[in-house]
Amino acid sequence: MRRRRPAARQRAVKRARPTRTMLAAMAALAQEARERAHAPYSRFKVGAALKTRTGEIVTGCNIENASYGLSMCAERVAVFKAVSEGLEDFDVITVVADSKRITPPCGPCRQILWEYCGDILVHMTDLKGRSRTMRLAELLPLPFDGGHL
Repeated sequence: MRRRRPAARQRAVKRARPTRTMLAAMAALAQEARERAHAPYSRFKVGAALKTRTGEIVTGCNIENASYGLSMCAERVAVFKAVSEGLEDFDVITVVADSKRITPPCGPCRQILWEYCGDILVHMTDLKGRSRTMRLAELLPLPFDGGHL
């Protein structure tokens, strides 16, 4: 008999939103991570900071490869780094990029975030301090998860 993986958290549970101070601190950490990005091809550097409900924060930056498909976005780096360290139960991710518009996570990052984090808050900001915060379910309204398998 084949074992089924548990489905990702599918519903938003009412929780206190992170404070502006916490989001600003996470944005600063994501901006620091952004500086470590390896983006020689696109020159589009992105940083991310992922927080657990217990307050641990893990950062990530995008890492490009000449074979573009092997490149990794900042959000996925942060998630995989956190999961590989045994962390779980995330409540917010902050993404920082330098662009004309606020930059949301790409489609594959949204899928990974849903699988490992559920309907978390996604705080997007740029280097000028403009920001927007949304639930992941707003960015990925019909997610595919283990419940479909």
